[in-house]
Amino acid sequence: MSVFQIPRSVIALALALLPAMLFCSPEAWAAEPEYSVHRDIVFAEVDGRKLALDLYLPAKQRAPLIVWVHGGAWSAGSKSDMPLGHLVPEGFAIASVDYRLSGVAPFPAPAHDIKAAIRFLRARASELGVNADRIAIAGGSAGGHLAQLVGVTNGIPELEGSVGVTGASSDVQAILSFYGMSDFTTILQQSTPHGLSVRVPALQALLGGQPSDKPELARQASPVFHVNAKSPPLLLLHGDEDPQAPFEQSREMEAAYKKAGARVQFDVIRGGGHGGEKFYDDQRIALVTQFLNEVFP
Repeated sequence: MSVFQIPRSVIALALALLPAMLFCSPEAWAAEPEYSVHRDIVFAEVDGRKLALDLYLPAKQRAPLIVWVHGGAWSAGSKSDMPLGHLVPEGFAIASVDYRLSGVAPFPAPAHDIKAAIRFLRARASELGVNADRIAIAGGSAGGHLAQLVGVTNGIPELEGSVGVTGASSDVQAILSFYGMSDFTTILQQSTPHGLSVRVPALQALLGGQPSDKPELARQASPVFHVNAKSPPLLLLHGDEDPQAPFEQSREMEAAYKKAGARVQFDVIRGGGHGGEKFYDDQRIALVTQFLNEVFP
């Protein structure tokens, strides 16, 4: 059919719709988004410094929540470093949190800040559209250490702090540790020369000294010494060729969990180094999804 054979009514309709089609925003042409992102939500203020989080929300309401803690040797990084975005379309909300870095405030400030974020999120759960009864904490590298520590110290006053919202619980129901550290009393002996070049100054800034100089503080900051039978289910992911965070650190955490009779699952990344796409590919996202679905039935 030539253009001259198209009915006049069809041509008229097309001409009527053309302005709207030309001037509508690109978003109008896009598919319905699978999730929304709300950035820079302030959850606390300490010494004039605002602490904020980014919240990734799936379409469904009352979604289980993952609190993500970024890495960076406790001295760098930010909430924008969040690699678990593929979990949001699977139905999980994610809150990526900032915390005071070691150059600003030493340990236990990071634990206090992260627990403050959890209290804020739980207190505002209905408003934010997340499930206050299903909260997991996750992190990579130094963030993996902090995720483990915050997770296994549910209800311990010394690490609770008084930052931000009080009254709500900071307890979590699951822990995900991506190549994190668990025992500051052994980490230096296990480290490669490259690992020592990173870890020695990082621990100096975090603890205000080396673990041998501050043994009590080093134990308090080490998740392995807080594990008990009621510790939340834990999923460990670690590369067996990690040059920065010794693979043995996750082995120690696994052993502590097994000794306590708590639930632990260890996914060894064969040939894996310190981070990288292997830890967040489709296979690992499926593994994390399965783990969380089992923990949050």
